[in-house]
Amino acid sequence: MIRVVIADDHHLIRQGLRDLLEKESDIRIVAEAVDGREAIDAVHRVRTDVIVMDVEMPGINGIEATRRIRASFSEVRVVMLSMHSDPALIRKALDNGARGYVLKKSAGEELVKAIRTVCRGVTYQSRAMDHADYLYEEYPHGTPPRLTPREREILRLIVSGRSNRQIAETMRISIKTVQNHRINLMAKLDTHSLPDLIRAAIKLGLIKMEE
Repeated sequence: MIRVVIADDHHLIRQGLRDLLEKESDIRIVAEAVDGREAIDAVHRVRTDVIVMDVEMPGINGIEATRRIRASFSEVRVVMLSMHSDPALIRKALDNGARGYVLKKSAGEELVKAIRTVCRGVTYQSRAMDHADYLYEEYPHGTPPRLTPREREILRLIVSGRSNRQIAETMRISIKTVQNHRINLMAKLDTHSLPDLIRAAIKLGLIKMEE
């Protein structure tokens, strides 16, 4: 069962999203929030798998709320809802921890798919957008760096949201070894954050960006 929090400052939109999602047998709405602060409080209060988060809300907006939530609850996936397809906004959302970005005008068709997609560790972009080209920029030095099979597997597990401990248990190696691999991967791929690693994994074909 996928436990979902809906965060939007418009009552009618929240009700519409609830009506849409409650039809799905594998999705359960566990809380609603009218702003970023309530979304943060909800995640502390109830076990959450996915937050459907409006970008523009009063007080703490959706992007800042996403950043704060992901800092404390790395396993929680955020699907951002927005009226805007501005590439700078998309990048800002992903850089702050969102794993999905869906336009409100197509939410009825795509939101369920987006929720299920991010739960599989795959980043989801609304089909209505064609501005995420920055995700596929070439590496600055031409050919992408070569990774060993173990490095590729660890990278795949990192971007799927697994903790160092979970990766260590899965691969039967020490947490220290995982930490060393993470440091080496970031250096080899010239990355400085998890969003950077996600983009690198997409370019290497380890994960895909569903459209």
